[in-house]
Amino acid sequence: FAGLSDVSISEDIPVEGEITVPVGSHSPDEDYSTLDEPVKDTIMRDLKAVGKKFVHVMYPKKSSALLRDWDLWGPLVLCVSLALMLQGGSADSKEDGGPQFAEVFVIIWFGAVVITLNSKLLGGTISFFQSLCVLGYCVLPLTVAMLVCRLVLLASSGTVSFIVRLVVVMAMFGWSTLASTAFLADSQPPNRKALVVYPIFLFYFVISWMILTFTHQ
Repeated sequence: FAGLSDVSISEDIPVEGEITVPVGSHSPDEDYSTLDEPVKDTIMRDLKAVGKKFVHVMYPKKSSALLRDWDLWGPLVLCVSLALMLQGGSADSKEDGGPQFAEVFVIIWFGAVVITLNSKLLGGTISFFQSLCVLGYCVLPLTVAMLVCRLVLLASSGTVSFIVRLVVVMAMFGWSTLASTAFLADSQPPNRKALVVYPIFLFYFVISWMILTFTHQ
C-alpha cells in the first residue's frame, strides 16, 4: 500500500453519497416472527391454510399453493377420518364389514410413499413431502364419498343403494385422480407423465374399492 500515500482527492471534486442503509428498505415480512404469537392465532392461521388447500382440491386447477406451502395436517386428518368411517365393527369380529383402522392407515401412507418415490425416480422436480401433501389432500373427494356411502347405507342396502354408491364413488375417484394429476403433472418430464399417472390411478382405485365394498355391520 505504499502508493496510496501519493493519492489525493482534489478539493474541487465534490464527494456525494450516503453510507447509511435505509431502515425501511426491507419488507415487513422479514421481521415477522411467530415466536411471540399467541397459540390461538397460530392454530387459526394453520386451520385457514388447511381450509384453503381443501378449496384448491375441490376446485382443481394448476396452482402452486399445495406445493409451495405444503403441510401434512390435512392428509393426516383425512386419513384418520376415512379410516374411522371404514371401521366396520369390533376388532375381534370375524364378519367385519370393513377394513380395520391400521390397514387403511398403512395402505394410504404406504401407497403415497411408493408413488412419491416413483415420481422422484422418474425425474420429478418436486420434493418428497410436497408430493405426499398433494396425494394426501386429494383424498378429500373420496372421504366425502365415504361419508355419503355411510348415509346411504343407513337408509337402505338394496340394489338402488349400491347403484347410488357406485355413481358417487366413481365420480369422486375421477375427481381425486384429476386433482392430483393437475398438481403433479407439470413437475414430471413430458415423456414420463403416463408412468407417473398410472400408479396414482391405482392408488385412488384401491381406496375407492374399499369404500364401495364397505358394508355397514
